[in-house]
Amino acid sequence: MANVFRWLMRGFIGLSVMALGALLLAYYFATQSIPDYNAQYKIEGLSGPIEIVRDTNNVPHIFPSQTKDAYFGLGFAHAQDRLWQMTMLRRTAQGRLSEIFGESTVKIDDFIRRLDLVELSRASYRFQTEETKQALNAYAAGVNAWLSIVQRDALGRGSPEFFLFPPQIEPWTPTDSLSILRVMALQLSGSMKSEIVRAQVSLAVGPERLRDILPDAPGDAIAALPNFASLFPNLPRGPQFAKVQQHPLDPVKPLAMAGASNAWAANGSRSASGAPLLASDPHLGLSAPGIWMLARLEFPEGGVIGGTIPGIPAILVGRSDALAWGLTSSYLDDLDIYIEQLNPTNGQEFRTPDGFKAFRRKSVVIRIKDAPPQTIQLRWSDNGPIIPGAQYDLASITPPGHVTSIAWTALDENDQSMTAAINLMRSKSVPAARAALAFSKAPSQNVTVADRHSVLFQLAGKNPKRHPKHASQGRFPSQGWVPENRWDGYFNFDTNPTERDPDSGIVANTNNKTTDEPFPHHIGYDWGDTQRINRLTRLLNDRKVHTRDSFIEAQIDTVSITARTMLSLIATELWFTGDLAPKGTPAHKRQVAMQLLARWDGEMSHHMPEPLIYAAWLRSLMRKLAEDELGPLIDHFPRPDPIFIERAFRDVKGAGVWCDIRPTARIESCHDLARIALDQALLELSEKYGDHIDSWRWGQAHQSHQDHQVLGKIPLLAWFTNIRQDTSGGDNTLQRARTSGTGETPYANVHAAGFRAVVDFADLDSSVYVIATGQSGHFLSRHYDDMSGLWRRGEYILMSLDPELARGGAVGVTNLTPLAP
Repeated sequence: MANVFRWLMRGFIGLSVMALGALLLAYYFATQSIPDYNAQYKIEGLSGPIEIVRDTNNVPHIFPSQTKDAYFGLGFAHAQDRLWQMTMLRRTAQGRLSEIFGESTVKIDDFIRRLDLVELSRASYRFQTEETKQALNAYAAGVNAWLSIVQRDALGRGSPEFFLFPPQIEPWTPTDSLSILRVMALQLSGSMKSEIVRAQVSLAVGPERLRDILPDAPGDAIAALPNFASLFPNLPRGPQFAKVQQHPLDPVKPLAMAGASNAWAANGSRSASGAPLLASDPHLGLSAPGIWMLARLEFPEGGVIGGTIPGIPAILVGRSDALAWGLTSSYLDDLDIYIEQLNPTNGQEFRTPDGFKAFRRKSVVIRIKDAPPQTIQLRWSDNGPIIPGAQYDLASITPPGHVTSIAWTALDENDQSMTAAINLMRSKSVPAARAALAFSKAPSQNVTVADRHSVLFQLAGKNPKRHPKHASQGRFPSQGWVPENRWDGYFNFDTNPTERDPDSGIVANTNNKTTDEPFPHHIGYDWGDTQRINRLTRLLNDRKVHTRDSFIEAQIDTVSITARTMLSLIATELWFTGDLAPKGTPAHKRQVAMQLLARWDGEMSHHMPEPLIYAAWLRSLMRKLAEDELGPLIDHFPRPDPIFIERAFRDVKGAGVWCDIRPTARIESCHDLARIALDQALLELSEKYGDHIDSWRWGQAHQSHQDHQVLGKIPLLAWFTNIRQDTSGGDNTLQRARTSGTGETPYANVHAAGFRAVVDFADLDSSVYVIATGQSGHFLSRHYDDMSGLWRRGEYILMSLDPELARGGAVGVTNLTPLAP
């Protein structure tokens, strides 16, 4: 027995040593791809020396000897820190995710291939200006220079992910950068999902109730529009709607998750120093690494610093010594879905105003890991690419004998949006910036601009010219063969909403409605905000003049004006309920919760229980109001909509009918539903966080989910790659922290400002910025998450163009020199 024990112990020790050795070996190989920022490289084909100074926060400050080499240096730095992220964005644009992820991403690839983004981007290269072409080529050369170094010096395949997935990396091309910009346009457009859901809800509840659940902003929803079903009488009765499922790599985002942001600027009349101020915080889905990477480029006329997206050779939001600019999603309706009628005798023809016509067609092959390749037939009508009914549940709104197509602003060859981005970055005045934005087509953005003398709000991007008699006004799919439903080009850039130096001295946007123009000059019917703008307006008007610090205070404000208004509406019959109920009863919990809410000012602080009670109550109330009418479509509305709830409680145009629970015999009032929803919310929270309501904390439930999009689902690796932090804010606060609304963590923060900046023209080097994670995409690097704590606490780093300040605390200096022939 003793011998057996000794051999077992030896075996255990041996296996332990082998496991430890394997872990150390894996760690060694993984860390080889962490760049050495103190290095010198001789680069073949480089036109002049480049110095890349990594400041104390690992922000690359790129000092080239020639203009085009600034883009070379940016491509080199992006590839050093974000190679895996760049290749994933490229694979998404190419429709080639399934080559490494298998059948789970085939539907994504199928959809992207039908858009033909790569061919469109290849064609659009020739429409760019010579400077932009030079930038694209130099950027691609910089990326490829780093790829050559990785291969030559065996630097851990460039990123640890390539040890788990195929390590082959194709050379970077200008087409790749142009394609990624189109992927960003797809992520930022919510029009397709909005049209599909609007049509589905119309079929489920009819046009009268549709205006409640999907109201316009602000006010009434639908005026003089036909029912969707009336446009297509042969739609199947009682359609079966598919359950909502969202792959983390799908660039088409769920309803109300396409994009958000805040940006505002004050001219000298509203600044304490007499010099303009600007704040910007674009919102996108959280991830690790984040989508943003900070960088500084030096040009002969001066430096530019701000936020970049790896894969794109431009600073997209930032400042120079002469100009600052910020972005918000414009919510321009840039996409229409068409129902195309097939020829009953020839399924390869579609109906047009002049009769039936053959589809334009071509075949492509999708290669799939561990599965046979699939050949798909791409087809185009006059309106755009044909999208199969299996995509995004289009089949539920497509009549027999028909298919769906889409028209989208990003599907034009002559897209000069990359030129617009580069020209904006190098502009030196508000008029020059506006001229640069005239080149932009997609994605459409609201751009807030400031120079040393004035401020500007400008909607950039092409606005489709729809006919005044368009059957659906772009709200839901329409007949593709009807001439009035088809686009007639685009409106002139000068018709886009714009405002320069208003009497108030301030321009601001929180994705709120930007124009009251009627259709077809309306911009859109779906807007990203009806709430935050009220809080921002109050904060900006509370002071006659502003400073950098007052702009920061507004940017990280966590007070929910929505909570204040909603509680006064839904809790009117619950504030005072008589004698104290016995402990342990639902009534007692309700009383305790109401006492806390009665003293609460609406601040969504992660330290407090009140935000959690409020959020859970409204989420429960939303489901109680709509689930019995919408059925599975309720999954498209995972977060409470304050406009819908207000319409129901105020019985606007009969919306009070939503308060009745249809399966029950009695007729419930809205206040009955409010009590039922509160009791259910408290029960769910008690089961998860215990019975002591005072001990609940919003931050426990509202952690930021900054997850690695691929490795974040693997249990052991998730511990290294995912970032979790308690966060303040909520769905409708200026420090927006959008909740997931689904799954086991419905209050998780999944969509927020991954980049924040405040620029002060009185002292430009005191301007500040921050990103949500860190500069590196390597999860073993100390710069992977070193800014996440600052971001959570509402802190910043200096956004300085002082080269000596960058060098003074540098973590490294990389020198690139031409290789002698």
